[in-house]
Formats: sequence, C-alpha cells, structure tokens
Amino acid sequence: MKTVGVVTTTILCLLLGAPVLAYTQQEQQSDKQKQEQQDKKNKEKKAKPEKSKGAQQAAPQQQQRAQEQQKQNQDKQQQQRAQEVQKQNQDKQQQRAQELQKQNQDKQQQRAQELQKQNQDKQQQRAQELQQQNQDKQQQRAQELQQQDQNKQQEQRAQELQRQNQNKQQEQRALEQRQQAQQQQRAQEQQGARLSQQRQQQLVEQQQQRLVLYRQQLDHQQVVLQQQTAQLQQQKRMAQYRIQGEYLEHLRQQQVFLQNDRHPDYDRDPYFYTAPTYRYRRAGHYYETNQYGADYLRQAINYGYQEGFRAGRADREDRWRYNYRDSYAYRDANYGYNGYYVERDDYNYYFRQGFRRGYEDGYYSRYRYGRYYNGNYSVLGAILSQILRLESLH
Repeated sequence: MKTVGVVTTTILCLLLGAPVLAYTQQEQQSDKQKQEQQDKKNKEKKAKPEKSKGAQQAAPQQQQRAQEQQKQNQDKQQQQRAQEVQKQNQDKQQQRAQELQKQNQDKQQQRAQELQKQNQDKQQQRAQELQQQNQDKQQQRAQELQQQDQNKQQEQRAQELQRQNQNKQQEQRALEQRQQAQQQQRAQEQQGARLSQQRQQQLVEQQQQRLVLYRQQLDHQQVVLQQQTAQLQQQKRMAQYRIQGEYLEHLRQQQVFLQNDRHPDYDRDPYFYTAPTYRYRRAGHYYETNQYGADYLRQAINYGYQEGFRAGRADREDRWRYNYRDSYAYRDANYGYNGYYVERDDYNYYFRQGFRRGYEDGYYSRYRYGRYYNGNYSVLGAILSQILRLESLH
C-alpha cells in the first residue's frame, strides 16, 4: 500500500508539479497525526484494565468517605438551617417585642396626651366658668347700681313732680276759686239761666258714673304703663323711660286723689247749676258746656302740649324715630283728668290735639304751637282757639 501511494504521489508530482507535491505532504502529515492519536488510544485501552482494577479496590473507601463527607455536609446544612431559623425566630421575636413596645409607648403617649387635653379642657372650661361668673356678677352689680341710681332719680323726680303738682294744684285751686267767684257773680247776674233741679240731678248722676269708670280705668292703665316702661328700659330709651316714669307717678297721684276725694255738696258747685254758655263740635257732633267745662277743655289741650313736648324731646335725645302715636301718654291721654265736668272722651280728644303739636315742637326743638313760661308749657292763644272752636250760646 505504501509503495503504491509513493508511486502514485511521484506520478502526480511529475504531472502536476510543485503544488500537488505540497498538498501531498500536508495529507501525509495529517495521516501521521491520525496514526499517532490511534496509537495513543490503543495504549490507553491497554492501561485501562489495570486502573479499573485499582479503582475497584479503592471504591468502598471512597464511597464511605463520600458518605461521611455528605453526612457532614448535611449536618452542617441542617445546623446552618437551624441557626438561620433560630435567628429568624429571634429576629421576629425581637421585632414583635419592639412593635409591642412601640405600641405600648404610642398608647401611653396617646393616653398621656388625652389626659393632658382633658385637663386643659377642664382648666379652660373652669376658667371660662369663672370668667362668666365674674362677668355675671359684674353685670348684676352694674344693674343693681344702675337700678339704685334710677330709683334715686325716680325718687328725686317724683319729689320734684310732687312739688310741681302741689304748686299746680294750689294755682289750680286759686284759679278755681277765682272762677267760682266769677261764676257765682255771673250766676247771680243771670238767675234766670239757672238749671232746673231735675237737670242738676242728671248732671250729678253723670258725674258719679264718670268717677266710677275713671277709677277702674286708672287701675288698668297703670298695669299697662308699667309693662311699657319695662320695654322702654330694654330698648335703652332712657330719656323716654324717665318721662314715662314721671307720667306713671302722676297717674298714681291722680288715683290717690280720687280715692281720697270727697266732693262737696253738688248744690254749691256752680258747674252743676250753671246753664251752658258754649258749644263745640267734635267728630261731627255738637256738645254744650258752661264756663267750667270750657276751662277744663283748655286745660286738656295745654297739658297735652306739655306732655307732648317732653315726649318729643325725649325721643330726639334717644335718637328714636318721629312717632308721637307710639308714646303712652298720647294713647292714654288722661294726664290731669280727675273725672269732673267733662266726659273723658272729650278730654282725651283735646289732650291728644295738644300732645301732637307739643311733640312736634319738642322733637324739632322749637316753639311753633306753644311757649314755655315760668316753668310751664302752654299752647298759644290763637292755636288754642283754633283747636277748641268754642261758640257762644248768647
């Protein structure tokens, strides 16, 4: 085979030249390497049975050592896992303990804050209560002092009003005495104008009925006036409150006067036997009266102007709106009325006529309808005649 190959190679070299010769050398080297590798494998195969025999003898020992090594590794792994589990449990317990401790601390802190807040709220509430109690005491004390001052002022005004009323009553009695003297003189001059006994009796009966009704009216009006006086105090209309208190005191004096009044013999009172000398018109009707009745109606207008002026001035001081109808004195209209000589409706009507004009003058601080002279308010003569419109019967 080798001879054939060499011959073949030689022929090819001759035919193909140098290139073929180089390729042939490479192929021979490749075949040589393959042969060397095959020889090496054969040697290994021959040596292998010997190694296998030694390996068979050493296998039990190696297996035992491997088992021991494996057991040691398992023990180590188990011990390691146990340690890890133990560490995990310890960590969990420690974490749980920390969480419980933190929860307890949070609860204690929260409880402490709640207790602190409750104490603060209690202290604040107590402070507010004490402050409110002090304010209430101060307010009550202020009200008591104010009430004392008001009582003193009312007492002083009542005394002053009483002195004024006494002076007015003295002046009125003097005026009545002069008027009675004049009337008696006129009655003597006009004996033919004297009323009959029957007519005199009628006038006396009317007079007695008026007194009974007026006493009842005074009792009721004082209760109503007290209620409105309290309302004025709530509204802080102190000027009007003062004026109305004086009005109430005057009504009480009128009530006392009527309770103690013992009218003299009606036969000696000129009003009851003097014939009418005037007539006046009110609400579309004519009414007749004598000089005593006419003077009493003039008094109603002047008293109305006086109380109206004071009420208007009080509303202006209180910065209250213009409203004369809101005044109790206007609605009551009994100031100065004692139940004699004229009907209460007539007196009320003319009192309100004077009051309306006096309120306007007092509110605007002027004297358009009246005047102030010697401590008294009175309506101007021309205005008085315009309001009353008396017509002489003779």
